[in-house]
Amino acid sequence: MTAATSTNMIDQGLANTIAAESKMSFIDGQNGVLEYVGIDIDALARNSTFEESVYLLWHFRLPSESELAAFTDQIRNEYALPDQMWQLIKDLPKTASPMHAIRTLVSALAMHDPEADEQSPEANTRKGIRLLAKTPALIANFDRHRKDKDFIKPDPSLDIATSFLTMLNGEKPTDTMAKALDVCLILHADHGFNASTFAALVTISTLSDVYSAVTTAVGTLKGPLHGGANEAVMHTLNELGDISKVEDFVRGKLERKERVMGFGHRVYKAYDPRATYLKTFAKQLAADTGNQNLYEMSRRIEEIMAEAVAAKGIHPNVDFYSATTYYSIGLDIDLFTPMFVMSRIAGWVGHCIEYLQDNKLIRPRCEYTGPHSSPYVPMNER
Repeated sequence: MTAATSTNMIDQGLANTIAAESKMSFIDGQNGVLEYVGIDIDALARNSTFEESVYLLWHFRLPSESELAAFTDQIRNEYALPDQMWQLIKDLPKTASPMHAIRTLVSALAMHDPEADEQSPEANTRKGIRLLAKTPALIANFDRHRKDKDFIKPDPSLDIATSFLTMLNGEKPTDTMAKALDVCLILHADHGFNASTFAALVTISTLSDVYSAVTTAVGTLKGPLHGGANEAVMHTLNELGDISKVEDFVRGKLERKERVMGFGHRVYKAYDPRATYLKTFAKQLAADTGNQNLYEMSRRIEEIMAEAVAAKGIHPNVDFYSATTYYSIGLDIDLFTPMFVMSRIAGWVGHCIEYLQDNKLIRPRCEYTGPHSSPYVPMNER
């Protein structure tokens, strides 16, 4: 933070600016704490489901058994896509990146929702449910489209994670695979005013609509400084290929002062609380799916990094072990960030609904650093 004028301060990247209040998630980066409405993220990952965690974030409390059943039914009743959306998926170039495709498809959903421009909390919640319910089918079937496979419609008898993996892979996943994806969805559901959430709030603060806000958020998430870190982790593991190459690779990176992907976080200076349980689950899943080598390489990278830089507050973040997890359940690497979209819709929509309760247009100022009183020079004199 540097002084701009006698009365204003520049906070580059808004790292020290509190833009609004929220009851949804609490982060203590120094001590490695993440809570959803006061409940520790590790407890939710071990005991909850993605659907229950979404209810918690949107209603600021855990549901009763009947409330969760009703909420789950609402979601599953919205799984189906309009006929035009299936055609739109077919019309997309098969060479398109999944994030470009998902951004386009999410935006297009608005044109099939008669409530798209309704701004009541109730209407926005219904739109949030539709986005949450339909996005898995969009992602899975775009992947099938680009691989020349027949479409598979979502199954309303299954939860979000199981239905998605069934559509994606053409067969019902094992319980361990479905649970692994469900855990990842819980862990990524919300994380304060991260870049994509803040982008969604900028859009919704203009009194635009939830679909536009989520489309904004998807575009923001696409950037490699926000989403995509787990893709880079997986590329690294594939390039290494064997645990014998890990030590030279990591120590070489450190000597050259290059970043080791999956380590460090803008917020966390302690162990990322989202990575604690995921690390255990990744180990089990890797063993179950024949990817033990990936986990062993990851574990060895973490050991070397712990010895070298843990004292500086650089630890594994959630992306480090989610990479192995996603790969083990059959996801192509370029589908890792779309999984983030599937999950973070919960946070994006929840924050939009919450912010609109006391809305104020987000319009920060900038400090002008250009010249003043410059003459206009006619064209023939330039």
